[in-house]
Amino acid sequence: MTEQENKGGPLAGVRVLELGQLIAGPFCGQLLGDMGAEVVKIETPRGGDPMRAWGQGGQPTWWRVIARNKYSVAADLKTSEGQDLVRSLAAEADILIENFRPGTLERWALAPDDLLRINERLIIVRVSGYGQTGPYATRAGFGGIAEAMGGWRKIVGEPDRPPSRMGVSIGDTLAATYGCMGALAAMHEREKSGKGQIIDVALYESVLQVMEGLIPEWTVAGHKRHRTGSHLPGIAPSNVYRCKDGEYLIGANQDSVFTRLADAMGMPELAQDPRYADHVSRGRHQAELDELINAWTERFTVDELEALMIDHSVPAGRILDAEDMLKDPHFIAREAIVTVDDPVLGPIQMQGTFPKLSRTPGGIRRAAPREIGQDTEEIRKRWLDR
Repeated sequence: MTEQENKGGPLAGVRVLELGQLIAGPFCGQLLGDMGAEVVKIETPRGGDPMRAWGQGGQPTWWRVIARNKYSVAADLKTSEGQDLVRSLAAEADILIENFRPGTLERWALAPDDLLRINERLIIVRVSGYGQTGPYATRAGFGGIAEAMGGWRKIVGEPDRPPSRMGVSIGDTLAATYGCMGALAAMHEREKSGKGQIIDVALYESVLQVMEGLIPEWTVAGHKRHRTGSHLPGIAPSNVYRCKDGEYLIGANQDSVFTRLADAMGMPELAQDPRYADHVSRGRHQAELDELINAWTERFTVDELEALMIDHSVPAGRILDAEDMLKDPHFIAREAIVTVDDPVLGPIQMQGTFPKLSRTPGGIRRAAPREIGQDTEEIRKRWLDR
């Protein structure tokens, strides 16, 4: 069965109007679409969403993922005709997503308060760099800037080098995920009140939410987190270790797990050594413990080390790239990667839908739109013609 044959999903029947572009707004739409919502994406007739051109290779592929399960409707939101179309669609929608700079919708005569007067049940997800209020609200903001402001960039990388990038647009996707969560919570509340509301999502606050004890560590203990490279300070052993043919990640910081690792190393006495016998002591002697483990892991191939870790029930894992994932039996068994029949590229593999629901699973019902505005007339007929 191809992914497009998977019908329904827990949000089947929910209508979503996506006005955003690039990553934060569209990824929120992707999440809702993967769970079964019907997502209508508004694209400018001149060029469409810039994501159509993003990605590597002769045929950019990022669009194929972020625009799956969506219908493309062409509308110029700077014109009265485009604004009228959005107002008409918003009157029929459950959720509207936008990620423009605050004030843009208002300038286009599409202010949320006005849309709520048209459709009091409408839930409006507004994603922006700094939120809709506060002294920075009208500043231009991208995910990377939010990662810097929210504390992420400060602590990522090697201590003797400038802050590193995560490698993916984590600020954008975190904000999109929180926007999706807010929309689902608002839909639940709407069952009681009958009314929609506005979800104000700031990129920097989305990053801040996952910064663990960053704030209280400073306010209570006077400790500022800093860049520490591959290891987590005070949590040992938990690092990437060298093998004969690559690297391998081991996380054995809990006392009982460290005892099992020491047994696997043929050094059970390490678990009784005062330097390593408990969590605090191992954290205090983290560097020397990592050196000791590295000296041991270098004797093995990744395959050999993995077999030892599995045999001794030590949490550990390979560091995979896309090629590795496509061959991994666990990815295959759980259908973490699926094949979608794409109108441009033919069968294309991409990450599947997540999380997995037992009774009403999500799925990929439609490939990403090939042409800008290809579904305009279909959506007009189904949403607006009565």
